[in-house]
Amino acid sequence: MTEKVLLVDDEEDFLNIMSDRMKSRGIDVSTATSAKEAIQLTETKSFDVIILDLQMPEMNGLEALKALKARKPELQVILLTGHATLERGIEAMKLGAMDLMEKPVDLRILIEKIKKAQGKKMIMVEKQAEEKTKFLIGEKGW
Repeated sequence: MTEKVLLVDDEEDFLNIMSDRMKSRGIDVSTATSAKEAIQLTETKSFDVIILDLQMPEMNGLEALKALKARKPELQVILLTGHATLERGIEAMKLGAMDLMEKPVDLRILIEKIKKAQGKKMIMVEKQAEEKTKFLIGEKGW
């Protein structure tokens, strides 16, 4: 199954290079140049993982992470940063990020994390469907 990724960064050159490299490895990649654009895209499209830059104008990665998780808790988010700190990493994990990686990112490691994120999302979606089924069966008395 092809991984569906949303790559979010305000640096268009980075977006173009990374999306081309990921596409050449068989990943279905969409891009956004702002956190607000990414949030809008998640309302109309489904993604296995969102790779989100931590430092962006208007809305930073942590704020976007909060908004994305509030809307769709099953979304898997990997944050990228050129300025990693232990405090930011801890805060990102508390907010529900799957990982925080430092730029420049090793594409091989990132792809491994994307595959893990896809599996984790599938498990969460299955659990949600199972809970909904149990609720409906209990409510209808079948």
